[in-house]
Amino acid sequence: MDYLKAFLVGGLICALVQILMEKTKLMPGRIMVLLVCSGAVLSFFGLFQPLMEFAGAGVSVPLLGFGHVLMDGVKTAVDEEGLLGLFSGGFRAGAVGTSAALIFGYLASLIFEPKMKK
Repeated sequence: MDYLKAFLVGGLICALVQILMEKTKLMPGRIMVLLVCSGAVLSFFGLFQPLMEFAGAGVSVPLLGFGHVLMDGVKTAVDEEGLLGLFSGGFRAGAVGTSAALIFGYLASLIFEPKMKK
C-alpha cells in the first residue's frame, strides 16, 4: 500500500508540473524553483512532514523534498547559531545531495559521452 500511495502522490505532483509546463509559459527552471520553494513553504507551515508520512518517497524524492531539506537545515541552524544560521543552514543541509548529484553527473558524462546540442 505504501508503494501505491507514493506512486499516486508522486504522479499527481508530476501531472501538475506537466500541466504547468503545457498551459503556461513558465520555463522548466522556474517550475523547478517553484517546486523547491513549495517544499520549503510546506515545511515552514508544518504540512510537509504529515504529507511525507502518508506518501513517503512520492513527496520526498521530487524537488519538494529538496525544499524541505533546505528549510529543515535552516531551522536547525537558526536554533543552534541564531541569525547566522539563516545563511549557513541551507548550505549544510543540501551539501550532500548537491555533491552527490555533481559527482554522479560527472561519472555519467565519462561513461556515456555527452554530445552538444546543435
